[in-house]
Amino acid sequence: MSHISHIELDDANLPPPTPEIEQERRVAMFDLMEENSFTLPKRDDRLVPDGPYRVGLSIRDRRLVFDIRTEANDPAAEFHLSLGPFRQVVKDYFAICKSYFDAVKTLPTHQIETIDMARRGIHNEGANILMERLEGKAQVDSDTARRLFTLICVLHFGG
Repeated sequence: MSHISHIELDDANLPPPTPEIEQERRVAMFDLMEENSFTLPKRDDRLVPDGPYRVGLSIRDRRLVFDIRTEANDPAAEFHLSLGPFRQVVKDYFAICKSYFDAVKTLPTHQIETIDMARRGIHNEGANILMERLEGKAQVDSDTARRLFTLICVLHFGG
């Protein structure tokens, strides 16, 4: 499978993230660049350039925009996804993350682990929604979807 070689978030018009959100972003971007799987499927008779790909993520007109380019920065694909299917899971994810960040300061380990399991479950749900929404547009594995979902949350936080 092909992969993402560079990712850029267009967060120029968003409010500054909290330190926790910024940390989530850094970790997701680092992990994504370390290992990911991203392929553009053939569509009709159109030629699809091979990866690796440069991916730009942004929110425009209340839609999530994937701007996919080749290594030479030539356009490869662009698709817009409605944010509607993500709204509740993003809201739940931020709520559980807040609980987790608060818990690590004061609660015992077993309670932190319980909250972290719930956080991972919601994160997996978001990744599954993303994989469904990308069907026919891009193929990603579950780890890549999880990391992209985190970046979508970062963008959604400001939007």
